[in-house]
Amino acid sequence: MRLFLYDVLVSFLRLVTRVFFRSIEVSGLENVPKEGAVVLVGNHPNSLLDPVLISTTCRRRVHFAAKEPLFHGPLRPFLWIAGSVPVKRRQDQVEGAAEDAAVAGAPTRVDNSAAFDALTAVLKQGEAFGIFPEGISHTRPELAPLKSGAARIVLSAGCPVQIVPCGLSYRQRDRMRSRVLVQFGSPITVGGPDDPWPKAAETDPLAASKGLTASIAIALRAQTINAADFDTLRVLEACRRLYRPPGVELTLAEQAELMRRFIDGWERLHDDDDVKGLYRDVAGYLQELRALSISDGELRGALSWWEKALRLVDHILFLAVLVPLALPGVVIHLPVLAAAVVASRTLTTRGDVRATIQMVAVTSLTFVAYGLAAGLAYAAATTWEGGVLAATSTLGLLLLSGAATLRVLDGQGQIRRGLRTFLTLLHFDRELIALRARRDALRARLLAVVDKHLGDLERIIPEALHDDAAPWLDDDDAH
Repeated sequence: MRLFLYDVLVSFLRLVTRVFFRSIEVSGLENVPKEGAVVLVGNHPNSLLDPVLISTTCRRRVHFAAKEPLFHGPLRPFLWIAGSVPVKRRQDQVEGAAEDAAVAGAPTRVDNSAAFDALTAVLKQGEAFGIFPEGISHTRPELAPLKSGAARIVLSAGCPVQIVPCGLSYRQRDRMRSRVLVQFGSPITVGGPDDPWPKAAETDPLAASKGLTASIAIALRAQTINAADFDTLRVLEACRRLYRPPGVELTLAEQAELMRRFIDGWERLHDDDDVKGLYRDVAGYLQELRALSISDGELRGALSWWEKALRLVDHILFLAVLVPLALPGVVIHLPVLAAAVVASRTLTTRGDVRATIQMVAVTSLTFVAYGLAAGLAYAAATTWEGGVLAATSTLGLLLLSGAATLRVLDGQGQIRRGLRTFLTLLHFDRELIALRARRDALRARLLAVVDKHLGDLERIIPEALHDDAAPWLDDDDAH
């Protein structure tokens, strides 16, 4: 019965996440073994959304290790269905302790033997469990130091185990209809015939668990984007946009790999005069774009008048068809979305929790609103049959209107940027020409720096594709 309920729950969450996120891209799914003992280790940037995304994309039933306080609240029945295992954390033993800070008065150790036994049993049964070895959910742009719990469980399992690193990268962590990349890396095999880890654990369990944890950290870093601070991340993200040639589309996985390479290059070469000067000038370029209220993508969108006209016609059709379809449900959908945003900002100050609150609020309030609307339609009918028809029709209309509302919400930025681009090209041609020239110079310098320091790395974008003749405008890169 629990397995059936688990499949129903995951199917429902898969639908919810497809609505909540504009795009969910999954990379490396072939690295997740279809059977046998598996440990999925992930970074933890977005609270409860992280296990939900792994569970709904990995094609395995996953038992997650979850912090003990969650089992004392409204999530308890769902955690039972999911087969989650409660884990005690030091900070949870102190009332009011912060998630991501040193905790005064916390016990030196907590007894997690029951959790370790339960998770070891999962592996011995050839099943999968998930764990976030950072031990906390946080908004820092790099991995926190990993705890050794996952390594100790694997080393004590007494059976072959595949450890699969899972990287979660959110475009805009706390915003609905954003994009997310889920990456499954190459597994680390523990317990095979030639594997040294079990023998090392017999000789020195502590050293073995630390060594395996270090290997997990390396594997997990390869699947995540880590930078020293968000300002650095913002400038290097601009370098990624500058580096991409016009007309070349990159997957989120390829974009993430480019970002990792730029971050690694900055960490190694930030004292190099060429690199330091380029970084400074890209930061200045971004400041000028903000001053003119335009984006890098808009600057590159050198459209002809005919192309602008076609684009405006497309916008008009968008407004004439989809917006009217969305209007019947605006009375329901916009208050629900607004309430979810307000709830996420008033109920917590933690950026890693806001998206979870938004998703829960949007889902629950939508169910309530649809139920009330269907109930009112039923009550307004004069016969039972008419009531059922009215309620069913109302639900169908709301579903269509909800889908149109999501499309309108996704497209409003595109419309705003399209009109603003038109006006900018009409009134600020001189400024745009100067900025385009500056952009071209920055791109040329960036390509030269990449060529100089690329070494033996295989190019993600072939050198022959770096041709700036064709204009482009990418909505997602225009933020």
